[in-house]
Amino acid sequence: KQWYQRRVAITAGEEEILLNDFSRTVPRSTSILFHLNALFVSALPIWLFWRIQQLELNTYGIMFGIVTIVSTFLLSLAYKNVKYSLKHKIAQRRHAGVTAEVMQQVADASSEKKKTVKKEKDDRVLFKKTEVADLEATHFSIFYNNALFLFLTIILSFYVLKNFSPGANYLGSSVTSACVVAFLSTGSS
Repeated sequence: KQWYQRRVAITAGEEEILLNDFSRTVPRSTSILFHLNALFVSALPIWLFWRIQQLELNTYGIMFGIVTIVSTFLLSLAYKNVKYSLKHKIAQRRHAGVTAEVMQQVADASSEKKKTVKKEKDDRVLFKKTEVADLEATHFSIFYNNALFLFLTIILSFYVLKNFSPGANYLGSSVTSACVVAFLSTGSS
């Protein structure tokens, strides 16, 4: 019964914030960022095959569209998975720096006003740490997955599938690259 009496009451709002921090769902703005970025990166191989492999847009347009949509979906999934796996690792690594920064801000604000309560300080640190980790994980996820996708696309199209017809080369290199990136994003390390 003593542990129950010592337990700190969590409000519904705090509980919602904690659940959002540990869930795989991303905010709408981040989801839009992921989809637009994935669409842009998925469309880049079109330029490569249009200009270098001489695939005409009006002949292969439907294939370009379908492959771009599939690659966009897979890259968006990879962005989300990598962000989720990195967010808490980054938060742990940035804890000391964020804590020092927030405590300095609180000390500067406290000198002018009344003393800040320890719970408020902890809440500020947690909020700032989550914000920093979320931003860093989002940016690194986009960078890592884009670099891997483009690297695999170039290697597959110019070395592995170079003897295939240009249409099959585009289809194979783009879809395989997107599938490998999505598959690698599901692993844990």
